[in-house]
Amino acid sequence: MPEQDPQVRSHNFDEVPLGYDNELAVLEATRCLNCKKPPCKKGCPVSVDIPGFIKCLSEHNFDEAARVLKGDNSLPAICGRVCPQETQCEERCIIGKKGEPVAIGRLERFCADYERNKGDVPIPKIAQSTGKKVAVVGSGPAGLTCAGDLAKLGHDVTIFEALHETGGVLVYGIPEFRLPKAIVKAEVDYIKRLGVKIVTNYVVGMLKTVDELLEEFDAVFIGTGAGAPIFLGIPGENLNGVYSANEFLTRSNLMKAYLFPEYDTPIINSKNVAVLGGGNVAMDSARTALRLGAENSYIVYRRSKAEMPARSEEVHHAEEEGVQLILLTAPIEVLGDEKGWAKQLRCQKMKLGEPDDSGRRRPIPIEGEEVTLDIDTVIVAIGNRPNPLIPRTTSDLETGRRGTIVAQELTGLTSKKAVFAGGDIVTGAATVILAMGAGKDAAKAMDEYLRTGKVTPPPKDEE
Repeated sequence: MPEQDPQVRSHNFDEVPLGYDNELAVLEATRCLNCKKPPCKKGCPVSVDIPGFIKCLSEHNFDEAARVLKGDNSLPAICGRVCPQETQCEERCIIGKKGEPVAIGRLERFCADYERNKGDVPIPKIAQSTGKKVAVVGSGPAGLTCAGDLAKLGHDVTIFEALHETGGVLVYGIPEFRLPKAIVKAEVDYIKRLGVKIVTNYVVGMLKTVDELLEEFDAVFIGTGAGAPIFLGIPGENLNGVYSANEFLTRSNLMKAYLFPEYDTPIINSKNVAVLGGGNVAMDSARTALRLGAENSYIVYRRSKAEMPARSEEVHHAEEEGVQLILLTAPIEVLGDEKGWAKQLRCQKMKLGEPDDSGRRRPIPIEGEEVTLDIDTVIVAIGNRPNPLIPRTTSDLETGRRGTIVAQELTGLTSKKAVFAGGDIVTGAATVILAMGAGKDAAKAMDEYLRTGKVTPPPKDEE
């Protein structure tokens, strides 16, 4: 796929990949073998008919390709940009066994963009009204997917969103250069056209509890994600100039600090930035720092490049743009000046030992080997946890030891009657597409519950 030049894009917030044109999309689609038992579909958390929509593309039938795609996925323009296809559908592609797999994600993006740019996005047939009302708490990928599917099934759905914008992590966490906010808005508008009502600036757990929502609604889905930051607990983390990745990205993305002075959102004018962590959020933070004017943007990660949980494409893009990887290095202290501002990061050099519970080799300190980086900003991007507000204010709701909500796999049913949950609030921080899959599964179970009062768990090996 064509991309912006790294030297140019590192100074702007425009989208990095430029997308396929019609000719390239058809050419790529013709590589698909159209397998009778497509393994790629089994790798998709929302079970998109991948061979079906790609076959339509190969025949130049772009409208039908978009229709087939959106039969299973209400947010294809988002998935085509941020899903880790390389470890899901594309990993199972037969052609990928001996070469490059079919670029399923890029074709998905093309279909969605084609339909949106055409300006004629059809609405599927909506089932007859059931008279049942559903509250969806949170408008991230899990909530949007669940709400859209329930609306298509004939239920009256209202989303309650705590922030002033709809989209959850899609608007506050993922930078403009990876997921333009106009794309998110278009996908949200599609969900609204299905009949879903959205109430913003509404904090469930404060304005109303889940118990109070159940007095008005027949069922509730909780999809509030995992937006509370985790810190390392090292000395100096409370110094000025130390951000959680959540705050740094929210200021830049949702509050548009990158458009200063049009948006007067405070953010430190950094020159030397150290981002702690090796996931997609760390890459997003380091790349954003460069675009905000940093001269040096470092990723400080305690394992090697091979163990990084970030998508290989994101690591590649970051390095192309000038992000510097400082590997096998663990932060142990942030040092500050007499005014309380971060000035240096003291680190311990590491080596890799035997694999730990994650399957990755465990980092072990190398005694006596330390390095110190001159920095003015530190961004902690080592993970997130769920906000405790809803679990704390909801009666009879079982929670896990890390603050997640305990819910049945494949249905989202919680310990509380008529309450379902899915996405990061259940699994902890994961991917957009897994949250969407959970929202889709929960919608199916909720539909059964609203019609029959029962939930029948599907077999775990159901494809």
